[in-house]
Amino acid sequence: MVKKKNLENINNSDDLKKLSLTELMDLSSELRDFIIDIVSVKKGHLGASLGVVELTIALHYVFDTPDDILIWDVGHQAYPHKILTGRRDSFHTNRELGGISGFPKIEESVYDPFGTGHSSTSISAALGMAIASRLDGNFKRHHIAVIGDASIASGMAFEGLNHAGVTQSNLLIILNDNEMGIDPNVGALKNYLTSVKKGMDAHQKNVFEALDFSYSGPVDGHDMGALIEELDRLKTVSGPKLLHVITTKGKGLSNAEKDQITYHAPGLFDKKSGELIIESDLGMPPKFQDVFGLTLVELADKNENIVGITPAMPTGSSLKYMIEKLPERAFDVGIAEQHAVTLAAGLATQGKIPFCAIYSTFLQRAYDQIIHDVALQNLPVVFCVDRAGLVGEDGPTHHGVFDISFLNCIPNMTICCPMDEMELRNILYTAQLGLKGPISIRYPRGRGTHTDWTNSFEEIPVGRGRKIQEGQDLAILSVGPLGEVVRNICLETEFSSVGHYDMRFVKPLDTEILEEVFAKYRRIITIEEGVISGGFGASVLTYKNDNLIEGVVVENMGFPDTFLQHGSVSELYKISGLDKESIKSRIRLVISADNN
Repeated sequence: MVKKKNLENINNSDDLKKLSLTELMDLSSELRDFIIDIVSVKKGHLGASLGVVELTIALHYVFDTPDDILIWDVGHQAYPHKILTGRRDSFHTNRELGGISGFPKIEESVYDPFGTGHSSTSISAALGMAIASRLDGNFKRHHIAVIGDASIASGMAFEGLNHAGVTQSNLLIILNDNEMGIDPNVGALKNYLTSVKKGMDAHQKNVFEALDFSYSGPVDGHDMGALIEELDRLKTVSGPKLLHVITTKGKGLSNAEKDQITYHAPGLFDKKSGELIIESDLGMPPKFQDVFGLTLVELADKNENIVGITPAMPTGSSLKYMIEKLPERAFDVGIAEQHAVTLAAGLATQGKIPFCAIYSTFLQRAYDQIIHDVALQNLPVVFCVDRAGLVGEDGPTHHGVFDISFLNCIPNMTICCPMDEMELRNILYTAQLGLKGPISIRYPRGRGTHTDWTNSFEEIPVGRGRKIQEGQDLAILSVGPLGEVVRNICLETEFSSVGHYDMRFVKPLDTEILEEVFAKYRRIITIEEGVISGGFGASVLTYKNDNLIEGVVVENMGFPDTFLQHGSVSELYKISGLDKESIKSRIRLVISADNN
């Protein structure tokens, strides 16, 4: 490991100000080495953070953070910021249970004035803080929003720009332009920014100047001297201003510069060569994302009305397969979840069958469009809700635990939770046959449990579950992949008398199964990979109460009414009481209580 002769003495922004320009440049190399050393063995977001090393140093060098407010958007580019602001010695715990967060977090440091796990929030937040400073009579404080990795293309960013331009707030927006999100940037704004970097026509007005920003740049984001000089100048410019900075995602690691998609969050890799350390997946079950992506291509080959949509996640959602094979019918719309949903609604009105692939927590950003544009008009949009359930080390900003509850209350919405890969394929097949309204199909991050998943298609009746095992006094009603855990538990001799039903649908509930279960069993456990409040179990209890059923005890298992921290998925399941041993213990307690 390279000796960190400068880095080891940096604990805050004041320490940076003691260094010369040459020492700052040396520090940038040390900081890159440090990030590569840790992330190579601990995993995490690599490329974006490597790209902003010089920018991070220059910002903390020029401005008086934390009194001057600095917000990173999106937050996965904030590793250099964390290391330079007192978290160097704890950085090895990044994203681990009990360790520091992989994103800026208010509770973690005074240098993190705003949490930024999702994109495009920095301009609005920084503007709010700038307005507050003016109201408090503080006209000297600077408010800086570093917005990068395609975040500027989001509608919310434009809303913030539109408002900020008519204020006199001391706001500096730094556009970290690396032409990448997780995947390459798309859209007309990307083309515009490319034209800016190549020089603009004399008659073409800069879009940011048109919004009343003082625009400067582009500046080489890896030229420490140029960055410091321009930031020093901008400290003297009043009102809203925007600095256009050009960076290279993955800067300093050859493999990361060449393959920016893979090295966004590469997993384990050799810190010297940069080569990925890949565990063989031969004989392994497929990822749910790939089952979705490959199945959609298979269906779209036969059904010309199928259209695919994703907001900036073609690789992560595996819609890339359809984009590659049928590019005229598959669209990456950029970081624009609201647009993605209403675009799908428009397509549905014209007889197309839109499959809108969105991560669970990103779907939250389009809630009004789900209600107003899709469900209210009862349009048959297929929401493919990826990363449903726990996602692990990314933590509370990315855990997909709310979608069942926030969709459950929407009229006309169908909610399906496939238990395995075959059910996922079959419900995708069923959806393209023609539905009367919208459907949400949720599935988790990661691999399933079956290698023989390419079964022939079978239509699943909407709202119908299936009996996995007949039981006696106790029945478990499950939705989603946790049903596989329950099925394996019920195969054990100790639990062979436990009934198990894969309900498949949260909405509508299979009332025939519920009638059977409530008539036969005295105790019922519901289990789901979502928050208990307003979820599947709550719907079963509502059915029980509405039908005045007495003499049956229903217990709900799911995630508690809190924001779950970051950590490995297995650790978080154990903490939440949803790991295999915890479920078995709960079953024993219920059986014991019933016998007593």
